Amino acid sequence: MSIPGVTRVDHFGITVPDLDQARQFFVDVLGCEYLYTLGPLRDDEGRWMSEHLNVADRAVAPRIQFFRLGGQAILEVFEYQAPDQRTEPPSNSDVGGHHIALYVEDLDAAVADLHRRGLRVLGKPTASRGPHEGQRWVYFLAPWGLQCELVSYPRGKAFHRTPEAFG
Repeated sequence: MSIPGVTRVDHFGITVPDLDQARQFFVDVLGCEYLYTLGPLRDDEGRWMSEHLNVADRAVAPRIQFFRLGGQAILEVFEYQAPDQRTEPPSNSDVGGHHIALYVEDLDAAVADLHRRGLRVLGKPTASRGPHEGQRWVYFLAPWGLQCELVSYPRGKAFHRTPEAFG
C-alpha cells in the first residue's frame, strides 16, 4: 500500500554551488518564474539539521529560492555551506544521480539555443525506440554540472498510441 493521501509531486529540491548563478540559469535559460527566498536555515548548537535534513549539524543554507517551471513544477534551490560537503555533481549512474527532463516543442531549435548560450550539450539528439518511439531527446549541463534533458514528442509516443502493446 502506498502512503495514504499521496496525490502528486509538490516540489523538487536541488543543491547548487552558487545561488545567483543558478537563479540566472533557471530564469534566463529554463524560463522559470522566480517565486521567493527563504533563509537562513541553520542550527548553531543542536542537531536539528542532521535530524531533519540529513546534513551536517553545522551546515548552513544562507538562502533557499523557489522557482516555478512551466506553470507547474516547483524547484526548491539550496546553496549550502557544510563542513563535509562534496562539490562534484553525481553522475547519472551514481546512487542519488538525477536529471531534470524538460519538454520542448522543437528540439532542434532548443538545442541550437543551448549551443548559442555556450552550454554543454551531450551528443546529438537521439530518437527513442520501443514504448518511447516518436520521442527525441538530448542531455545538457547547467553551468555547475546539473544534468538536464530536453525531450520532444509532438506526435506522441508509441506507448500513448497503443499502451496495451507495452504492458
